[in-house]
Amino acid sequence: MSIKTEGVHAGEFLLSEANGARSRENIVIVKGAGQLAAGTLLAMITAANAMVPTAAGGNTGNGTIGSIAISSVAVSGTYLLTITEAAADGGTFEVTASNGTVVGTGEVGEAFEAAGLGFTLADGSTDFVEGDAFTLEVTANLGEYVAYDDDGTDDGRRTASAILYGPVDTTDVDAMAVGIVRDAEVTERLLTGLDANGRTDLAALGIVIRP
Repeated sequence: MSIKTEGVHAGEFLLSEANGARSRENIVIVKGAGQLAAGTLLAMITAANAMVPTAAGGNTGNGTIGSIAISSVAVSGTYLLTITEAAADGGTFEVTASNGTVVGTGEVGEAFEAAGLGFTLADGSTDFVEGDAFTLEVTANLGEYVAYDDDGTDDGRRTASAILYGPVDTTDVDAMAVGIVRDAEVTERLLTGLDANGRTDLAALGIVIRP
């Protein structure tokens, strides 16, 4: 006979919280974290949104990408910019997401803005040819949450700043959720990801951990 272990129910870890909804906030959890259980420690991404363009090794044109501006509307991931039509001192390109969806088209030398991505592909001393390309590594999670990781990247995830109220699945998409972010008492054994530094971080938010 197989034995099944019941997971932590939504809010089961809560012993008490502040009046009204003062302990809670609606939050967005970054896609790719997988399935997170209620009671998981979370951290807010505090590093600025960014895009790192890299020219393909076989490019003919030597123009560069600048004037980068990434908004919170953008989805983090690897995008591909491809020259689709060459022209003297110009040309046309398209930008596709990692799933192959075209998010927008643009002109060399003109500002591009679509799907939260903003930049200008400048013409260089050698014109682009059809098929020239750039990969665009986009990080656009400013203000969103990931699982707390004291050994992780120094982009905010090393500081515990919330506890997940109910289970969510972030395998493929960002997930709306509720976080306990201040002034509450919680049960230690029902928390996931708790360590000494996380305990200190939560105490600074008025979140008291009980045995």
